[in-house]
Amino acid sequence: MSAHASSPEITFHPEHASGTGKIWKTFWLLSVITIIELAIGLAIYNIHKGEHPNASLVLGFKGAVCILTLAKAYYIVSIFMHLGDEIRNFMMTIIVPLCLFIWFIAAFLWDGTSWRHLRNRYNRIEVKTEHVAPASKEIMEKH
Repeated sequence: MSAHASSPEITFHPEHASGTGKIWKTFWLLSVITIIELAIGLAIYNIHKGEHPNASLVLGFKGAVCILTLAKAYYIVSIFMHLGDEIRNFMMTIIVPLCLFIWFIAAFLWDGTSWRHLRNRYNRIEVKTEHVAPASKEIMEKH
């Protein structure tokens, strides 16, 4: 056997995709969205520095930042993670659990805030026997 025997494996040189335009387009789009988000954040900061910040304007700016962030997440998942090239059923197996997860977070925050307000409203010291069932009142009075 010679020293220059060929390997049984067949190897090919990788072909690099020449069409990187889609990646650059996405890069510039995400850069512009990020710059807009930073400008909005700076505007929110300057509004809060004022004596009387406009709450509805700040809320609108924060909503815009959330929408821009979701747009960036969509482009990152669609282009760089190649989910946009997949079939619809596979995309739904990713998107539906994500939406449920977001819904769970919102529901837990809503419930936690409700519980906090109820806890602060009804102090234990102020709660007396008026809030106890009538049968329980009789038992408490006997003892």
